[in-house]
Amino acid sequence: MAVIPAFMAEDIHCCVCGNNDKDKFQLKYQKENFAVVTCNNCSLHFIPPYYRKKIQYTQYKNADVTAAVRAGNNWIKIQRHKLRFKFIQKFIKSGKLFDLGAGWGHFMLAGKELGYDVYGVEISEQPYLYCVNDLKLPVDHIDFFEMDEAKKFDIITMWDVLEHIDKADEFLAKCAKLTKPNGYLFLQVPQIDSYFAKRHKDNWKMMGLDHVNYFGKETITKILERNGYEVVKIKSSFEIKLFIMYTLLPFIKKFKSNKKQTTAQANTSINAAERQQYFNKFTDKPMWQLKLFVLIHNMIYNTLSFFNIGEEMMVAARKVK
Repeated sequence: MAVIPAFMAEDIHCCVCGNNDKDKFQLKYQKENFAVVTCNNCSLHFIPPYYRKKIQYTQYKNADVTAAVRAGNNWIKIQRHKLRFKFIQKFIKSGKLFDLGAGWGHFMLAGKELGYDVYGVEISEQPYLYCVNDLKLPVDHIDFFEMDEAKKFDIITMWDVLEHIDKADEFLAKCAKLTKPNGYLFLQVPQIDSYFAKRHKDNWKMMGLDHVNYFGKETITKILERNGYEVVKIKSSFEIKLFIMYTLLPFIKKFKSNKKQTTAQANTSINAAERQQYFNKFTDKPMWQLKLFVLIHNMIYNTLSFFNIGEEMMVAARKVK
């Protein structure tokens, strides 16, 4: 690894250990439109602010995506999230649950079905409108940092959120203020020290300009501990839905295309609406086939998790300070 160039050091800051000494960062990967650097103090990998200022969410959660989500099968989506609740219920079986970054709301819908008192926030307009109008869920369209800190929750959940947050340390400090004593924070993030990340290195499909933080087991533990949480469990997670949308679909598109392109190039040419539409097509089956699919899906998921094979990690942390 090389020392980072001067332009990359602009406003650089490690959210895990607080390091902002530009001489204590090294260049890990240089890509066409971004770079990944490593903090020498704690080994966090992240994209420096210089590149993050250029981020653009084109074709991201727009009306076309909403239409594709609306056309999907909610039952199959809820079953996926019930796997997450099996993880949660090992630690806490009821209470006030705050879903931070509610997305399309299907996790909250599963929680409501299981008896949790659910509430969420979502900053993206289209998912927020879908949550409120289609699913009738108690979701607010507000900036998380502006939330009233008098609100307290037994459970805070974040699914594939923290990797997008530029100031993850401040974000978790706010979470800690909203978590009741002995309450729990559950989150999922891409895992930089996973088998898949180590194998694919800078070609890992989880690596891109929209993911700023790349946590491993040690760095996620450190940042949570700094913010008053005790990590009680880290579990490997392999999201089969994401495999279908981000690995299987690009492979098929590449195979069918007459152009010479890599799977990564095929992936970048697919927008979010296309991914949702493909997942809908993949799961547009009779109920008996869907139930069989869920049974096989859960067996594969649990087996891979048992053997610590996955490219994401689910973390359970208890509020102790």
